Amino acid sequence: MLKINFQLTPEDLREKILRLWDLSAQKILTIEKIYDKSKGSPVFTIKGRYTTRGWTEWTQGFAFGSAILQFDATGDEQFLHIGKEQTLASMAPHLSHTGVHDHGFNNVSTYGNLLRLMREGKIPQNDWEQHFYEVALKVSGAVQASRWTLIKDGGFIHSFNGPHSLFVDTIRSCRSLMVSHQLGHLLQVENDVRINLLKRALLHMKATADYSVFYGEGRDSYDEWGRTAHECIFNTKDGNYRCPNAQQGYSGFTTWTRGLAWAMCGFAEELEFIETLHDEALETYGTREDIVEFMLRAAQATCDFYLEHTPTDGIPYWDTGAPLLYQLENYLENPSDPFNDYEPIDSSAAAIAAQGLLRFGQFLQNRGKDELGKKYFQAGLTVLDHLFEEPYLSVDPKHQGLLLHSIYHRPNGWDYIPEGSKIPQGESSMWGDYHAREVALYVQRLAEGKPYYTFFGCVQ
Repeated sequence: MLKINFQLTPEDLREKILRLWDLSAQKILTIEKIYDKSKGSPVFTIKGRYTTRGWTEWTQGFAFGSAILQFDATGDEQFLHIGKEQTLASMAPHLSHTGVHDHGFNNVSTYGNLLRLMREGKIPQNDWEQHFYEVALKVSGAVQASRWTLIKDGGFIHSFNGPHSLFVDTIRSCRSLMVSHQLGHLLQVENDVRINLLKRALLHMKATADYSVFYGEGRDSYDEWGRTAHECIFNTKDGNYRCPNAQQGYSGFTTWTRGLAWAMCGFAEELEFIETLHDEALETYGTREDIVEFMLRAAQATCDFYLEHTPTDGIPYWDTGAPLLYQLENYLENPSDPFNDYEPIDSSAAAIAAQGLLRFGQFLQNRGKDELGKKYFQAGLTVLDHLFEEPYLSVDPKHQGLLLHSIYHRPNGWDYIPEGSKIPQGESSMWGDYHAREVALYVQRLAEGKPYYTFFGCVQ
């Protein structure tokens, strides 16, 4: 169980964050110089060097988005140049990619961050450039929304597995629909039917809250407050829910911690977004009270589960039901151990979850729930206090990763096991590195009193 440090402040993390950005600069420049982009997107490291994995191209936006975040945090314009040029050269196929559920990852991280920087006055205003980013984000949101499966009580954006498959990760791709909607766009289909993107995003979020998140209400024998299923399976002929499943977790009845983290972060940031909307904008779906109620419940449940099922330093093992965890005696009563002989840590889950905890805590405090909000906010700071130092922060200049001990796909055996180890350890992932940078920027802005960082800053 996470041991929360209630004394930490964002300012207390400034030195660690500055060190992170120094290391991050080296990593980005090394990848830019050495990595062969013709082989596909960099996904995860093997022996400290980034390599690709031909499953889906879901990490390229994180690679170029990392350079944009580096510029945002440090003002070093060489990283702005890298981010802009690579976005222009390589990201167009991701805008029209109809085969993935990852638009909120790839395109909000690149086009969205660039547009946000222009809105904030951190890069010069250029009308044509602004319109270029806006059109890209409009298209991305509409294409993502087209991956739609109808179910009896709504619908969802289906995963690359097919129309029967709801992934918990896709909660963060709702961002692309929300940004597109706020830019005045919609999805137009056969017979010129016009589909409201905000409504479609809210329906997906409700399906995720209802099916991907558990609330201890007896849905199955393993139903526990805040547990998540990576994948939910539906009968596409009649729209009925059938069962939980897992692609990257151990099983449909255990909790893959990165999927849990996606839910924590997704619901928290979308709660922030809903606060900015007028009631009239929500009328196509329902009342503000109903929307906030189901999102609050899902956010709190998942955050609570994380706090209860994570080691004392807040950095989790890859699945809370991993089969050999029993060999690690009292593992929830001790700090995480990435060098153990039984089950790997997933530091990328910690980076994503920390942002969810911070945002949810901030949201609650803004609504007057100071004590409860402080618990989650301080939990997020506590996770980062441990994550932004060794053995998780990568200080070796020869290692291209920023955040060590990340896991991609344990069941498929894709993660590198170094000589002398029995489990994967010591490697990085592009999503882990990106989200370490993203949450570092979030906390840095709080510490420096700068504008609050949100995905929808590009449309405000």
